[in-house]
Amino acid sequence: QLQLVESGGGLVQAGGSLRLSCAASGFSLNYYAIGWFRQAPGKGREGVSCISSSGNRTQYADSVKGRFTISRDNAKNTVYLQMNNLKPEDTAVYYCAAQAGSSWPWVCLGMDNWGKGTQVTVSS
Repeated sequence: QLQLVESGGGLVQAGGSLRLSCAASGFSLNYYAIGWFRQAPGKGREGVSCISSSGNRTQYADSVKGRFTISRDNAKNTVYLQMNNLKPEDTAVYYCAAQAGSSWPWVCLGMDNWGKGTQVTVSS
């Protein structure tokens, strides 16, 4: 059973920080690339960041580069998204997703396993 659970969302003022967690249960994340996505009202899902299974490769959307950092702790079966200098336009439901594969960065473009999301609201 592949299950991902996001946590760490909440309400924060512009300029503040949050750390999102994506915890896996029922399987190991060691061989999965993990992506963070977000969906704002009226918009489709947007890719935010992605990390390879080993953690040695990462990519970021231009809109968050320099502010967000993706990392993983395979020993804890958890992936993190550190979000700094948050802006109101970052307000969205954030999802993590997992995909097994060896082809980077194409693995980030098609994720099959999704969590249920966590709400991030940034006030101005």
